[in-house]
Amino acid sequence: MLRKRSLLMFVLSMLLIGLLAACGDSDDQEDTGGTDTDENTGEDVVIDFMHLWPEGSSRQHNHIVQEIVDQFEADHPNVTIEMEILGNEQYKEKLSVIGASNELPDVGMTWAGGFLDPYVSGDMFAPLDDIISDDFIPGTTEAYAVDDVTYGLPLELNITPVYYNQAIFDEHDVDVPETWDEFKDVIATLADAGVTPITLGNRDAWTGSMWYMYLADRIGGPDVLNDAINREGSFEDPALIEAAAEIQELVDMGGFINGYNGLGNDEAKGYFINEQAAMYLMATWDLPEWTTNEDNPQELRDAVDYFKFPVVEGGEGDIDSYVGGPGVGLFVAEDSDVKDEAMEFVEFFVERWGEMAVTNAGVIPATAVDTDGIDLPQMYIDILDDLNEASNLTLYADVQMSAAAADVHLNMIQAIFGGEVTPEEFAERHEEALANEE
Repeated sequence: MLRKRSLLMFVLSMLLIGLLAACGDSDDQEDTGGTDTDENTGEDVVIDFMHLWPEGSSRQHNHIVQEIVDQFEADHPNVTIEMEILGNEQYKEKLSVIGASNELPDVGMTWAGGFLDPYVSGDMFAPLDDIISDDFIPGTTEAYAVDDVTYGLPLELNITPVYYNQAIFDEHDVDVPETWDEFKDVIATLADAGVTPITLGNRDAWTGSMWYMYLADRIGGPDVLNDAINREGSFEDPALIEAAAEIQELVDMGGFINGYNGLGNDEAKGYFINEQAAMYLMATWDLPEWTTNEDNPQELRDAVDYFKFPVVEGGEGDIDSYVGGPGVGLFVAEDSDVKDEAMEFVEFFVERWGEMAVTNAGVIPATAVDTDGIDLPQMYIDILDDLNEASNLTLYADVQMSAAAADVHLNMIQAIFGGEVTPEEFAERHEEALANEE
């Protein structure tokens, strides 16, 4: 979690040096990549690279990756990058399987926090401190560190707003809510009119976890959930039990799309894109969908806006506190036979991604570069302003936990949304899972 003091440094840093990548001129791009091409005339090298941005679901991300790979190969004629591309959930599953047999790709994608633990404890990820540049925004690489050693380089920085369809809101005469009671009034109005208020793909239960995390923050403040995870507190804290109860109240109100526990996130997002649901809670990695993705109709992009997760009256949280943090990052396999070349590729990738992510895909990078001369969609500017004013960023709960505890958490998220456990049982199961690791 980035708390107020470190966040102030974070914000000042962004104000001083900017978040977004400017397109460098062609001469600068030709010089990128460290080693000169003439020095890369040794034996042929193949770098296996696995990532999670398929063209079908992440077109702009996919195209940037391909351009970076093409540039690196052009600058290093003896190097070939062989890519394997999987969707988010399939990627996680395969990484777990091949990690267990120590057959990781030379370069792949990882998440921060507890997700790293089994790979680091198994000596599967190589330390990357030697290739960390000064361009990273404070607080981003730290999330990928274990015992002060960095094992991943982040590519993105995200906060999580509630996207909504203004045309649907206007049609049913509802206003953007600022409080939880106002939010529930919006839910009731839309549900009564036969409109699906919220789309949710809770088969990928990290999506439902974000709803729970926000309610935990708004009710109990920015420390309560993190303290429960790191064992300075408990999931049986009244605020965390109340957060689970509020989830079930939303379900009982008809707040979520039918079949939400059986829908994947991409399927659920499709209902929002097709204007069959009024709201969709998701991180800013989806900003391209509502700003620059021409596969989505202009009418939809004009209709989509966002609001901050509402405050709970009498709660300890404030409206400028976010679920978010660094997104995916790159790792290098410790046992890679081409580790030097893999390290060079990762260093190159991070630099070029930072230069291209905003202008080509509307993604907030984890590195800060010059913003002069960039023409951005208004939603993007508004999100950046919100990020500059953020009072707190809480890293996604499942990412903070070990793999075993995260499995319990995600199973319990599905169970609380599905009415299979009470809020008290939800808390007890978390306590049992975390106690087993103490």
